[in-house]
Amino acid sequence: MPRLLAATLTVVTAAALAGGAALGIVALLDATPEQPNTPLVTYETAQRER
Repeated sequence: MPRLLAATLTVVTAAALAGGAALGIVALLDATPEQPNTPLVTYETAQRER
């Protein structure tokens, strides 16, 4: 019985750590970048004269 309890606790602990790591990765990927999102190449359009 102690081996079964140890195995169960190991599985529960591993699942909790995996879930926490997954949530942490998602939170990091959802974070906004510090640098502004400006395009590297811009094309100027000619304005029409009225």
